[in-house]
Amino acid sequence: MCNHDTQFDSLRKYTRALHCPTRWLIIRFIGNGMKSTKEIYQYLTKEGERLTPSGLYYHLSELKGADMIDVAEFKEEGGGAPEKIWKLKTKRLVIDLLEER
Repeated sequence: MCNHDTQFDSLRKYTRALHCPTRWLIIRFIGNGMKSTKEIYQYLTKEGERLTPSGLYYHLSELKGADMIDVAEFKEEGGGAPEKIWKLKTKRLVIDLLEER
């Protein structure tokens, strides 16, 4: 393992999360506001994305794991599990190719 691997961990994290066009749609749809899981699913479906609810949760999980989105709040509806309301956590990425340690 290269000693400089830790220098590239952030870059790997973001490229893994952003390699999929569906995730870009999610980020743009959330924008500066907050969107529920249901709103995101409906938007993606309207945009022609073909995914299941579990597929959506996979994409949301990947973005959350990269610290790009986060759960802002929970919305209680009926008697089931509360719905997650998402917000962007990271709005800007900066890559310093000549980072000095």
